[in-house]
Amino acid sequence: MATRRTTFGKLERERQKREKQAAKRERRAATQSDDDDEAAPAEPTLDEGAVLTALAEVHRRFDEGELDLEEFEARRDELRAKLSV
Repeated sequence: MATRRTTFGKLERERQKREKQAAKRERRAATQSDDDDEAAPAEPTLDEGAVLTALAEVHRRFDEGELDLEEFEARRDELRAKLSV
């Protein structure tokens, strides 16, 4: 019995598959180069002790009535975001 030849449809699917793989490799390479560019921190990190001291100061000012609830929560959340866990 004779061997069957590959159909045009199969050849076309294989070509599309190779093109899709090449596009995926290019996207990954672009993503990795973007990550390398963004490796520098956007904000300079503060000493954790300084952040905790500032957080304690915000709590003290709120307890004494110098800050209202909205301003207290905003500053508290801002300082908490600077802490590294």
